[in-house]
Amino acid sequence: MAASAASATDFAVDRPYALSAHEVERALRTDGDGLSSDEAAARLDAVGPNLLPEPERTPAWRRFLSHFNDTLIYILLGAAAIKAVMGDWLDFWVIMAVAVINAVIGFVQEGRAEKALAGIRGMLSADATARRSGAWTTIPAADLVPGDLVRLAPGDKVPADLRLTSVAQLRIEEAALTGESVPSSKEVGAVSEDAGVGDRASMAFSGTIVSAGQGSGIVTATGENTEIGKIQALVGAAGSLTTPLTKQLDAFGRVLTLVILGMAAVMMLIGRYLHDMPLPELISATIGFAVAAIPEGLPALVTITLAIGVQQMARRNAITRKLPAVEALGSVTTVCSDKTGTLTKNEMTVRTMVTPVARYEVSGLGYDPTGEITPAGGGDLAALLAVADLCNDAHLDESESGGWTLVGEPTEGALKVVAMKGGAVDTRAQRIGVVPFDSAYKFMATLVEAPDGSRAILVKGAPDRLLERSLTQRGADGSEPLNIAFWEGAIDDLSAQGLRVLAAARKATRAGDVTVDDLVDLEFLGLWGIVDPPRPEAIEAIADCHAAGIDVKMITGDHAGTALAISREMGLVSGDDAPVLTGAELEAMSQDELAKVVQDVDVYARTSPEHKIRIVRALQSRGEVVAMTGDGVNDAPALTRADVGIAMGIKGTEATKEAAEIVLADDNFATIRSAIREGRRIYDNLRKSVVFLLPTNGAQSLVILVAVVFGLTLPLTPVQVLWVNMVTAVTLSLALAYEPAEPGIMRRPPRGSGGSIVGGRELGFVLLVSLLIGGATLAVFGISLASGTDLAVARTEAVTMLALGQLAYLLNCRFLTRSSLTFDVFRGNPAIGWSALALIVLQLVYAYAPFMNSLFGSEPLTITGWLLPIAFSIGIFLAVEVLKAMRRAGDKSADTATLYASA
Repeated sequence: MAASAASATDFAVDRPYALSAHEVERALRTDGDGLSSDEAAARLDAVGPNLLPEPERTPAWRRFLSHFNDTLIYILLGAAAIKAVMGDWLDFWVIMAVAVINAVIGFVQEGRAEKALAGIRGMLSADATARRSGAWTTIPAADLVPGDLVRLAPGDKVPADLRLTSVAQLRIEEAALTGESVPSSKEVGAVSEDAGVGDRASMAFSGTIVSAGQGSGIVTATGENTEIGKIQALVGAAGSLTTPLTKQLDAFGRVLTLVILGMAAVMMLIGRYLHDMPLPELISATIGFAVAAIPEGLPALVTITLAIGVQQMARRNAITRKLPAVEALGSVTTVCSDKTGTLTKNEMTVRTMVTPVARYEVSGLGYDPTGEITPAGGGDLAALLAVADLCNDAHLDESESGGWTLVGEPTEGALKVVAMKGGAVDTRAQRIGVVPFDSAYKFMATLVEAPDGSRAILVKGAPDRLLERSLTQRGADGSEPLNIAFWEGAIDDLSAQGLRVLAAARKATRAGDVTVDDLVDLEFLGLWGIVDPPRPEAIEAIADCHAAGIDVKMITGDHAGTALAISREMGLVSGDDAPVLTGAELEAMSQDELAKVVQDVDVYARTSPEHKIRIVRALQSRGEVVAMTGDGVNDAPALTRADVGIAMGIKGTEATKEAAEIVLADDNFATIRSAIREGRRIYDNLRKSVVFLLPTNGAQSLVILVAVVFGLTLPLTPVQVLWVNMVTAVTLSLALAYEPAEPGIMRRPPRGSGGSIVGGRELGFVLLVSLLIGGATLAVFGISLASGTDLAVARTEAVTMLALGQLAYLLNCRFLTRSSLTFDVFRGNPAIGWSALALIVLQLVYAYAPFMNSLFGSEPLTITGWLLPIAFSIGIFLAVEVLKAMRRAGDKSADTATLYASA
């Protein structure tokens, strides 16, 4: 087939990692000279450029209008339409401003999926070194095609998926793709067909970075067909879920709409058929009732409360990119966490050393050389530490602030640190020769000359490879025969603890150079047990999450043994028989089978991006509200799918940050615990605010309803209704957003994600409070008129009664589950005092400022005119406390009945 007539499928190779390099060359019709320029151009026409496709973008105007597609916004727009019909244009523009501001905030916050895809596209290499027509040349990475031969050097970003054809100590940093905390060593040989991405040593993947060595490979996939391209497709297909708060507000809005329409219909029937009111007058009164009943301040209240929560979470190193995620954290039932860098420090640390003489434990974490080796060692330990120091290419830099930064590979950094802890750093020794690390040999060697002129070959590497080349071991009295059984037992013991095991050996020599052939008849010195240590604060945070009824699951690219050992140490699981599900086992399961076991498994190992999404979906199918953490681009699809995506701010990729709702500024799991606590507090306060706000509308609508039903003079005009709504929403409602957390907030189980934000019992409570405040307002209005005051003065007293009644009720709402008859009601939240002061000042302006008298039809009040509203407000406070006490007594009776029933 001519290349010019070819299609993209003609250049697709299935499982190239499981084929030999020669088989891949033959399948892609290429050789060691690479493609000709004409052939490459023809293939480029067939497969397209090596770029990730741009997502289909929704027009900005449509995205903006989508923020009006909300039940509460419908109510708000309905109120504005009613105001326009009534000709109250001031009220109309105020209500419309609230709706537009809400939409603008949502519009600015949105777009995470599109930005995530843009972040992934930004990971691709800009250019590549390819062999074209027998010569090496630098070309744009976008021009690469399957069959191109590409060369890799340290620091290069791999430009496409490559089947490696030659390697020289090639190691590639693949953490962003696989989650592995150390660079992956590459080799030319084929691997198993069922090997996961992290085990495909014969491949180099687009977007990863060459950390050491050199190599070359044949391009097997470009653009959307690469592994990173598949992840982009997963991000686009993952879909996002509505948050629990969004669901609850929608449910609440629907119920509220039905209640308002139902009551309006009843009022019209009563007015028409009981009092035979004229139809135009009845319609006008009904519209006034609907305006009074609609809580137009609720969307703004929710938005502002969440915005305040965003600011407070930012102070705790949790940066929120999407407002509803603040509250969604409070309903999380399961946290799926990456291991490296989140639960652990992502700083390799030597924890244990074994010599033929003794076993040594090492304290301290990470790259800070502060720590001790116990017990204090002798000559056996000194030889082991000398290899850690001198057979090493890494070094540590201390910053002015006292922190330490590694320059080099994490494993070598860990060895350098343990040498510093043991005081074994020797700046006088001189390196004469080196055998670089090679994945084929799995060891590194240096030829070192001491100040006295003696020379030795120092070797570090895989224990099995060094044992094969060793003849003796360093004992207490010098050299002794090698004890293979002892070392195999020590290796198994360290591996069972989840430690990465490296070995050290040495050989005295007088040679002037060193080669692989010289590395025989070595003296075996000992072992290092290396681990990426758990964050101490993460261990405590996991315990707190368990106490709060939140499951924590670790999903990692590490091997099952390492994952289980770390999870035991962190308190995620207990015992050696805790279930671990590997990517290969998960691959063999259907989604239904996974859903049956997903809640019982807390450790997942050797996972791929597809596996992470499947785990999240399985948990969600069981009713779990899932928070997912991640830092690599491989985590972006699962973060998009999760109820709350949490990205690492320090070590996370841009794609991951853009896919997440929350970014951790300190990459610390303990911050997630704090954010969940903050989310619960915010939800509590939001609920308090809604329960507080609704009686304002309930009392106002009740006053109008009673007036219509009994044929009385309206105690409030529509513009006065708007004033009360505005003044209480702007002052008192926001005060509850600053309430501190309730006692024991992290010792209670997560709330259910369904239902309404205000349940049936709270709605009944709201109606009773509405009756109290509405009844008090009618009483004040009636008493004022009966005493001979003008209608305007009586209405001003009624408005004052509503405002002061809400202020009294605010104190009741501070403690919904306990009594407010305590001095604590005046402490702990300075916003309460300031908002109360603001309300009183605004009410004084309302009553005494001439322009307000003209605008709202108010009149100045005498001292007597204030006494009645104040007295009734105190009575409301006490009456509500009685209602709260009755609720608490009912809750205790229900709990007792449940206890006896279960017994």
